[in-house]
Amino acid sequence: MRIFTEAVTTTGYQYQGFWGSFWDLIWWFLAIFIFFAYLMVLFSIITDLFRDHKLSGWWKAVWIVVLLLTNWLGALIYLIARGRGMGERSAAQAQAYQRAQEDYIKQAAGTSPADEIAKAKALLDAGTITQAEYDQIKTKALS
Repeated sequence: MRIFTEAVTTTGYQYQGFWGSFWDLIWWFLAIFIFFAYLMVLFSIITDLFRDHKLSGWWKAVWIVVLLLTNWLGALIYLIARGRGMGERSAAQAQAYQRAQEDYIKQAAGTSPADEIAKAKALLDAGTITQAEYDQIKTKALS
């Protein structure tokens, strides 16, 4: 321990622990922020790679290797080369999710019994269904 202390003090800088310096703490937070930002970019790029059905499996593998070997440079190259398509695929997927949600809500909400009876009455008046079919629809709607 004495050797370490002497070596540290001869350089003019004495380590004060993790909480010892405000600027050390700022640098730690900045490094952690940059790391998490890189992870978010990496995961969004990988998600986009697997969302793209036009790109072959070999090109997807090449992009994954480039992203893992070159880190930030590979991510920047991907965003420059395929950024526009990435946004279009993301928007298309969001629209598909919204349509599916709207369809589900419409299907789950169904129609009211009065609406079903009114539609059946219109079909009866048009002669499309018989009185027995109308009574059956009316009974089903009211039950």
